[in-house]
Amino acid sequence: MAAAPLFRRARREDVPAIAALLADDALGAGRENPSDVAPYFAGFARIEADPSNLLAVAEIEGSVRGCLQLTFVPGLSNRGAEFALLQAVRIDASLRGQGVGQAFVEWAMDQARSAGCAAIELLTHASRTEAQRFYVRLGFAASHLGMRRPL
Repeated sequence: MAAAPLFRRARREDVPAIAALLADDALGAGRENPSDVAPYFAGFARIEADPSNLLAVAEIEGSVRGCLQLTFVPGLSNRGAEFALLQAVRIDASLRGQGVGQAFVEWAMDQARSAGCAAIELLTHASRTEAQRFYVRLGFAASHLGMRRPL
């Protein structure tokens, strides 16, 4: 593993680095535009204002090298259980396979447990087969079929 990562709540000054991470693969390159940070700052402000959301970064040697978002969702099913939705998980390509992503997702699961969540769910794009294998290794199961529709 690289130098020990620090996992922490994202700050406004992290937004450009987060946007770059989101754009750093074939799928992200087609939908993200980190050269125009205004929409990312607006999104960050909404996330930061919502106590049900946690945008976090993995910082290594003073640089943002990973990001993820946790959303805590209250519910009625499963006897009123709350669950966490894990999304936008990215690790700098140069660090993949070194344990940073595993440690970061385990940290996120600890955050969800601490918040009283009964389960954690995630969505990953069907084209991201390496990510799917990664999540299976961490104990996630492909138990549901996700669907999406643009609005």
